[in-house]
Amino acid sequence: MIASPVVFADRMLSLGLARVSEAAAIASAKLIGRGDEKAADQAAVNAMRDQLNLLDIRGTVVIGEGERDEAPMLYIGEEVGNGEGPEVDIALDPLEGTTLTAKDMPNALTVIAMAPRGTLLHAPDVYMDKLAIGPGFPKDVVNLEMSPAERVEALARAKGCSTEDITVCVLERPRHDAMIAELRETRAAIKLITDGDVAGVMHTAEAERTGVDMYMGAGGAPEGVLAAAALKCMGGQMWGRLLFRNDDERARAARAGITDLDRIYSRDELVTADVIFAATGVTDGSILAGIKTQPGWVESETLLMRSKSGSVRRITYRTPIERTGL
Repeated sequence: MIASPVVFADRMLSLGLARVSEAAAIASAKLIGRGDEKAADQAAVNAMRDQLNLLDIRGTVVIGEGERDEAPMLYIGEEVGNGEGPEVDIALDPLEGTTLTAKDMPNALTVIAMAPRGTLLHAPDVYMDKLAIGPGFPKDVVNLEMSPAERVEALARAKGCSTEDITVCVLERPRHDAMIAELRETRAAIKLITDGDVAGVMHTAEAERTGVDMYMGAGGAPEGVLAAAALKCMGGQMWGRLLFRNDDERARAARAGITDLDRIYSRDELVTADVIFAATGVTDGSILAGIKTQPGWVESETLLMRSKSGSVRRITYRTPIERTGL
């Protein structure tokens, strides 16, 4: 008799995923403002790995800390979970914003997504040109073939407003100088961020809360998959195109099974099935509150989402301080 495949029980697994994210955030909190990016990242990695291995899953890390020879833990291809339950893909960034944490700057998060095996793009560690907007707009109202100015103008028409009323989030890097100059010509507002483009994309899904209408620019491809997972839960549109600077990066794509190097991926091509997503604030930000210590307690805030149900939960978690190591 052939055994039935184990179902991806996203509802049952979601709370466990929240615990993974919370543990990583709490572990890295003791290094906020300490100036040590590597130590903060390692603390988050260790905690996230320990919690993942308690879950009833047969998980494979497809978006992680790098390839096996570059990352001692949570590397791409690492197997996690207790070996029981469904086969799943894991995309994670144990500390999205290591610099933000080390310098005690806003919007550092721990981020993780889970989906059935084979449904998350195995994005190589290269750059990705990204474009994202929130929910409620016609399909493909903007696209990657448009110039930055054309995107702003098209979104303004769709919103029925002036280009001056559009705010674009951009990662502050020299590679974006020309794009920023073009955006200035439209008189759109620009929200520049120093790090953390998963959070940057997520801002577009809650424009009324964050004030951000659109995200654009080149950032890490692995973070693009995580951002697409978040938008699949929150609503919104996203597109990504891999960028290659040399033959080594093209070889990374080949190892990941990618043959069409010019392909533009939509949100649902980056994440092809239902997904669960959790993010916990490390430092205070526009999406989540950071870790807070109170007499006897540590408090965190987590965003826990399921694309299948469209549910978006904000969870405030308090745990006795003596159990956290803070």
